[in-house]
Parts: sequence; C-alpha cells; structure tokens
Amino acid sequence: MTSTVFSSGTVIESPWLNDINAAIYTAIANVSGSPPNTTAQVVTNLSQAGGLATQNTVQTLTNKTLVAPILGTVTSGNISACTSTSMVMVTPVIGAATGTSLSTTGNQVISGTGKQGYATGSGGVVTQLTSKATGVTLSKSTGQITLNNAALAASTTVSFTLTNTVIEAGDILVMNHISGGTAGSYSLNAQSAAGSASINVRNISLGSLSEDIVIAFAVVKAVVS
Repeated sequence: MTSTVFSSGTVIESPWLNDINAAIYTAIANVSGSPPNTTAQVVTNLSQAGGLATQNTVQTLTNKTLVAPILGTVTSGNISACTSTSMVMVTPVIGAATGTSLSTTGNQVISGTGKQGYATGSGGVVTQLTSKATGVTLSKSTGQITLNNAALAASTTVSFTLTNTVIEAGDILVMNHISGGTAGSYSLNAQSAAGSASINVRNISLGSLSEDIVIAFAVVKAVVS
C-alpha cells in the first residue's frame, strides 16, 4: 500500500482505513503467526516487522463523550466560524458607567417611576450678597441660588452673573422659583456663555418686592448642529 499524506480538512474514507488494518494485521501475522494477546506483544511484533516505530504505550479510549464547548468571556483574539442551533440573544443590562459619558443614537426611554437627572454630588448651593445684581459663583451642573432680599420694583428686571465652569456657550439653564418669597411673582431667564450665564429676574407683580427668593437651576447640554 502506498503512503499518503493528508492535509487539514481531508476526509479519510473507510476503504483506506481497511487497507491500513489489513497491512498492520499482515505485518503482525508475518512475525508471530497469530494475533498477539498482549500490548507488549503488539509492540514487539511491530518493531520486528519494521512497519512502524516502536511505541512505549498504547492508549485506549473508552466511552468518550464529545461535549459542546461553552463560550465564556473572551479576553483576546477573535472567535469566528462558530455555529449555534439554540442561540438566545438577551437584552444587555447597563449598570454603573465607568467612563465619562454615555452616547446613544436612539431614544432613552424611562419606564415606571424612574427619573432622568443628577446624582448626589452634582449639585450645590450659593447665597447672593449685597444686592440682586451681585454675581455668584457655583461650578455645578445643578444647584440653588438664594438671592439677596434687596427691593425689586414692580415690572422691573434685574440681572446678575452666575460663574459656572460647567456651562458652555449655547447650553440651556432650566430654572424655577422653588422657595422663598411670593410664588408666581417672578419670571426667570438666562443666557449662557463659556463658563458663565447671565440670569435675569423680573418682578411681574404690581408692587415692589424685597424677598430672598431661592432659584433652582439645572444645566442642559445643547448644540445648534
């Protein structure tokens, strides 16, 4: 029988295996005259026949079961050409973010009683001194500003600067008169710039008000393109 070199992926058919079995049996028989009864005899016969190199041990596989591999966490490299007949795709659960931002191209949907907002540590408070036109500094994404109780005449607007390194030009400040003073007597507006915002407070009542109202604000990132 001629020798054969098989490349990866070659299918070994039964006729060739039958030839191998016949050749080995012939080699053994030519030496011993009858089939060997022990492993040692097989090794001796094959060595004497010169057909195969002497082997130290002959291992036998008994009742071996092939188990489908379980794919765990891949730390490097690529997995390719994998086929599964029962793959189940599970919606991922996003836990604690470890980066500095989270970007999405679709909608962010909040269900139940969930809210979108800021975590503890993102806010702060500051109190305005001297007058309602005095500037304040609070570099936080959200917070509260307690205004000075200086008089503000009816139908009059006063402006002050909030210095805040979180704010960028074009950002939006959401503001509410959250406590203190007369509810419904003020209107609020702001214009953002790089590192600050000009906040306008208007007395829309019919009389002068001398109240230290508290304004709550939140910075919302905004763009024009």
